[in-house]
This record gives sequence, C-alpha cells and structure tokens, in this order.
Amino acid sequence: MLKTEEWIEVCAIDALEPEEALRFDHGGRTFAIVRSASGDYFAIDGHCSHEKVHLADGIVDGNIIECPKHFGTFDYRTGEARSLPACIDLRRYELKVRSDGVFIKV
Repeated sequence: MLKTEEWIEVCAIDALEPEEALRFDHGGRTFAIVRSASGDYFAIDGHCSHEKVHLADGIVDGNIIECPKHFGTFDYRTGEARSLPACIDLRRYELKVRSDGVFIKV
C-alpha cells in the first residue's frame, strides 16, 4: 500500500460497484469503505457499534448500511445509527479519490 503523509491507499477506483462495501484493515483498525449509488466513496468504522460484526459483510441500500448479524442500520455518509439495536454512532473518515485510487486519512 502506498503511504503519502497520512493518506493510505485503500483500493483502486473500480474495486467497488455502486452500493457495495469493502473491508479495509490498517494499523490495528478496521474500516468499512462504501461506494454510494451515485459513485461517491465513504469510510466509517468497520464494526457495528452493537456487536463486533463487520459492516462490509452487510447490505448497502440507498444511504444505509445494514449490520448482517442483528440488522441495525447506519447512515454511511455520517456514521449515524439509524435503527436498533445499533444506537451508538460510528466515526466517519475522510477519503479522497484520485486517478490512481481511493485513499483514507488515518
């Protein structure tokens, strides 16, 4: 992975289809990288705040990502918990998209 300052390469631009999520692990942390239906990229904490289940294994629908275990949902644009049992918001991370890939600021 390419490291420039504090930006870490996550994936190629075409690695995700619209409304798809990808697990990304770096430095002992895990993230869910989501591509929206319009093609924008977002990054949030990777684990559901209810239980340590990875959100990248869940369903992306509209602006929502659903936990695959108990079906709690989050708005992946903001990290906001949207339905129970998820009730703690997730942290959102800055991403930038360049011609050579998608990068996360950690």
